[in-house]
Amino acid sequence: MIIDVHNHFYPPEYLDALRNEDSVVRVTIDSEGNPCVHYPGDYNVAVRGHRDIAYRADVLARDGVDTQIISLTTPGTHVEEPRRAVRLARLVNDAFATIVRERGPRFAALATLPLCDPSASVAELRRAVEELGFPGAMLFSNVNGIALADTRFEPLYAEANRLGAVLHIHPTSPVGVEAMTEYWLMPLCGFLFDTTLAAAKLVFTGVPERYPKIRWVLSHLGGTIPYLAERLDRGWRAFAECREHIGRPPSEYLRNFFFDTVNFDPRALRFAADFAGVSQLLGGSDYPHAIGSIALMKESIAAAGFSPAERTQIHGENAARVYSVTG
Repeated sequence: MIIDVHNHFYPPEYLDALRNEDSVVRVTIDSEGNPCVHYPGDYNVAVRGHRDIAYRADVLARDGVDTQIISLTTPGTHVEEPRRAVRLARLVNDAFATIVRERGPRFAALATLPLCDPSASVAELRRAVEELGFPGAMLFSNVNGIALADTRFEPLYAEANRLGAVLHIHPTSPVGVEAMTEYWLMPLCGFLFDTTLAAAKLVFTGVPERYPKIRWVLSHLGGTIPYLAERLDRGWRAFAECREHIGRPPSEYLRNFFFDTVNFDPRALRFAADFAGVSQLLGGSDYPHAIGSIALMKESIAAAGFSPAERTQIHGENAARVYSVTG
């Protein structure tokens, strides 16, 4: 079984709302008729796979993917004013629920949350898990410049812990985005740095220690977490501030996180497996972004030197356990 945990879908209802309401997100149409969703330093071209679920289901059948855990992508609803963010998040989640109901088990879904309104996010996570049957939600690596480790999100983590929810961290416009507006440096570099920063700060502030039932997932193979974890541990030993909220080195918490395989270098996959264990790797494609690829997801896992049993884990067994997905 192949489960793809990192991919993105724009419900047509959401794109219509962006175009027809007073959204802060600008939508244009390219020469091929695709909506383009613009935000600082980046834009996404919503190709057919982003917005046509029947077409997408055919692609998955052709490419041998049993299930995709669909999620919204950047810029997220949190860039809107709070009331609009709440409305758009509910609209997206209701659209996802319809897809799951009509097309499961080909599709499962992660909720999107109106993170600019933490209390509304608690309520929407509860609704998504308890009423819509989602395994959890996708969080963005910062919320309009506010760190995920900020205390305003503590009630959200308490609720996620109570629910035993998945919280999959996906990057968004990083702090300092003005230095990354050329050469696509924001998604190529900034995204990975922001994921790393979010995960490190969550650990140093003790969020995973306080809420051990949350199943944390990091996008893009954790940014640079596997590579920098040793340095974080050195900081924990050297600086009292880094020991204030946690009793163990950061790597001991980070090894309990899950890492999606949206890094198609087999050597990087092998390094992440050596850091956290094969049990912590989850197949991901970033489909249908231009930088994503279902084929490369498969090829990189095949080329990383994993045993057949390990490849089976990464392709689907781990995700089935984490996301409670059945074929």
